[in-house]
Amino acid sequence: MSRRTRLVLVSGFALALVAVVIPGLTRNLLAKRTPPLVDPNNPTQRLFDFVDNSKAGKLADFYVIADTYADPSHPGQQLQRVLKVDYDKSRFFGKFRIYVAAVAALTPDQLKTYTPEQIFNFGTVVEKFEKINAGPLGQEGDMYLHAQGNLPPAAAPITDDVRREYDTLIAQYILPALEQSKSH
Repeated sequence: MSRRTRLVLVSGFALALVAVVIPGLTRNLLAKRTPPLVDPNNPTQRLFDFVDNSKAGKLADFYVIADTYADPSHPGQQLQRVLKVDYDKSRFFGKFRIYVAAVAALTPDQLKTYTPEQIFNFGTVVEKFEKINAGPLGQEGDMYLHAQGNLPPAAAPITDDVRREYDTLIAQYILPALEQSKSH
């Protein structure tokens, strides 16, 4: 086989390979990842829709008084959860965050005297939830941090109980407070 024939064969093989490989690579590189379809009743989806439509996709330093729960380190005493909510549609990481602070259960007089922000700042952050996309907590990029003892919150597994807590915080406390703030 002559040198020229080999060169033609190699060139032809190279062109054929390029014709097959390049379209596949560019298709993968140019393909935009689309998030999976989310149930419109999903609490995160409802919250994202509400903030996008009524607050131009931004919610900064929104504070909510939530429920009380038994203090695990002091039986018979109650702690109050106070939430700080932050959402910015234009961010990718940390688009939506819920910070959960714990304080001693509040009296009616304390609830009248102090703002939710003041109460939150007095408390200790014991949990943090972060989401990128709407949908159930635990998708790619989601984070859950939980404090153990006197240590600051650290990454913790997202269990079914954590998902239920997250959904409850949004559905029972954050969304109703946002809807109420819009009507005032």
